[in-house]
Amino acid sequence: MGTAIVLGILFVCCFIGVRSSVKRIAHGCCGGDMVKKKKPADTDISHYPYVYHVKVEGMTCSQCKICVENILNEMDGVYATVHLRKKTAEIHSKSELDREQVRQAVDGAGYRTEEWKISS
Repeated sequence: MGTAIVLGILFVCCFIGVRSSVKRIAHGCCGGDMVKKKKPADTDISHYPYVYHVKVEGMTCSQCKICVENILNEMDGVYATVHLRKKTAEIHSKSELDREQVRQAVDGAGYRTEEWKISS
C-alpha cells in the first residue's frame, strides 16, 4: 500500500514537470504567446547620432528580449537591440531621448531600467 502511494506521488510530480517543460518549450519561460519581433523602418545605425546603453532588469528569456525590443522600437526615431545575457539595451536615437518616457514604457511592460550610459 505504501509503495502505491509513493509511486502515485512520483507519477504526479513527473506529470507536472513534463507539462511545465512542454509549456516552456512551446511558449518561452513567460508562458505567453510567441511575440513577433517588430523591425523599425530605418535600421541604418549611421542615421542615429545618439546612443544609450541601458541596464534592463526582469528579462528571463528570448520572449522578454523581443518584448523589450518591440517596446523601444515602437518609439519615434529609435532603433534598439537588446542583449539578454548582458541584460542591456543599446538604444540608437535620432534625437535626445526623454529617459522618463523610456523608463515608463519599459516599466509598464514589467521590466526595470536602471543604469544609463550615453555614448556618441
